[in-house]
Amino acid sequence: MGAEPVPRRVSARRALTRQRLLDAALETFAEEGFGRSTVERVCERAGYTRGAFYSNFSSLDELFLAMWEQRSTAMREDLRRTLAEETAAATPEEALRSALAAVPVDDAWYRVTAEFTAHALRNPALRRVTAAREHAVLDALVPHVVAALARAGRRVPDEAALGHALVAVHDGTTVQVLLEPEDAAVRRRREELFRTVLYSYSVPDPDLPAPD
Repeated sequence: MGAEPVPRRVSARRALTRQRLLDAALETFAEEGFGRSTVERVCERAGYTRGAFYSNFSSLDELFLAMWEQRSTAMREDLRRTLAEETAAATPEEALRSALAAVPVDDAWYRVTAEFTAHALRNPALRRVTAAREHAVLDALVPHVVAALARAGRRVPDEAALGHALVAVHDGTTVQVLLEPEDAAVRRRREELFRTVLYSYSVPDPDLPAPD
């Protein structure tokens, strides 16, 4: 029998090259727009050649999806850790404020994702990939939200509906906050909308311990 293939290891140098390309892409997409960005512009900002780009990514679409996965993973971990640290003594309002702090409103990232979503809607294959990744994010995050609500003595009858409602509120209020970043009332209404969704999509559960 032949030897089993040895998994390919990513060298520290290659990992650094890949990360610099991801960082340069975010800056390029945010400043110039995804549709107007090119591989050459990303490489120029990162300080690499086209060869370095294509040894890591096959296209700007693949680069964006890798960037999205990286940021989504970091955001999921921040939110998971935040919600896991909440104790039964924390009020739902305190848990909500902590969760919102773990998912900051990011001007550059919103501009990039909004343009990429529009791009994906024109490409059926890419649209399916984008939708699948959205579902993966929800599948990873919603259980932590449900667990936090359970600590407050509430259960969620339809977890998928809650997840989609939270995404809708996040996307809509993000635009409002970015348009009026100095208006505290906008951020306050954002928090109130999230609170309304959490309570609208959950119900008191007599089988769960009520918070003190």
